[in-house]
Amino acid sequence: MVGGPAHQACRSARPLDPGTRAAHGQPVTARRTTTADRQTVLSEPLIAALAAFRRYLEVERGLSAATVSAYLADITSLLDHLGRLSGDHPPDTLDSLSLATLRSWLAKLRTMGAARASLARRAAAAKSFTAWAQRTGLLQVDVGARLASPKPDKTLPAVLRVDQADAMLDPPGSGPTSNDPTNEGEPDLAEVAIALRDQAMLEVLYAAGIRVSELTGLDIGDVDRHRRVLRVLGKGSKERVVPYGLPADRAIACWLDSGRDELSNEASGLALFLGRRGGRVDPRAVRRLVHQRTSAIAGAPELAPHGLRHTAATHLLEGGADLRTVQELLGHASLATTQIYTHVSAERLAAVYRQAHPRA
Repeated sequence: MVGGPAHQACRSARPLDPGTRAAHGQPVTARRTTTADRQTVLSEPLIAALAAFRRYLEVERGLSAATVSAYLADITSLLDHLGRLSGDHPPDTLDSLSLATLRSWLAKLRTMGAARASLARRAAAAKSFTAWAQRTGLLQVDVGARLASPKPDKTLPAVLRVDQADAMLDPPGSGPTSNDPTNEGEPDLAEVAIALRDQAMLEVLYAAGIRVSELTGLDIGDVDRHRRVLRVLGKGSKERVVPYGLPADRAIACWLDSGRDELSNEASGLALFLGRRGGRVDPRAVRRLVHQRTSAIAGAPELAPHGLRHTAATHLLEGGADLRTVQELLGHASLATTQIYTHVSAERLAAVYRQAHPRA
């Protein structure tokens, strides 16, 4: 949003707001709040720079579509801020982009309520953009090299206890698709297939600790049931092999043997998990599934698919796995990213101690 304290803080560093413009007899322009709105007022050279930056992120860095979209939204916001500082004439080059501009942009976002983690991501996007712009000749100096990234708040991820994970993975009541002989009518084969698919997806998410994008990107050929491993394509198109257990293997077998054919069509290709219309399952369907299953468990946090990844990592460490092994399984580039799960385990240990020890 553009009003309130954020507007007051940025008033001196941007064109006059609509009310002030009207009072001064100046034309009133619409406030730009979305990425598309902001791009409409950028000059053609800056729009071309955005398109080239997109190609760099997609082709050279191999980032996911979601990451590319987030980076482009951040840089569009930065360029919009640069244009506001420049007055009524959007700049045609990045020559006026400076470290002070980057800092004022982040400060404005902070006054608008952006979280520290969001600011850290936007600072990373800005630094990536300025480094690329300097290499490609759009900037003479990498003005973002000295930009300090805000440190995100250290919040521990919510995870399920082992008993809660077991409850989540228990198939819900079969209802109208039950094979109970007292149930009248024929079962809906498509709904049976969906139930088998959902069970397999949940088992794989928890067993392998993979990301939702990695799950939905799996092909049939990525599953080696003989060795019980998955070939996963992670961030930056990095491939890794992840093992999974017997319950997940049984769920995959049931889905492939009795469910997938009911949903498959010419749009299915080699995708392992399919949506209702036969194409590759949408990540939003996975998120809905995890939310529904976890919200039905008394006392359990309502999780997204990434929460099952956190849960799997925490349970591995609590079961005796070493940190390096968990790092490899999760596909973390840095061990520091994996170390957060040791804090989760320590917090649980302290909670159990406080509850159980008479002098806690």
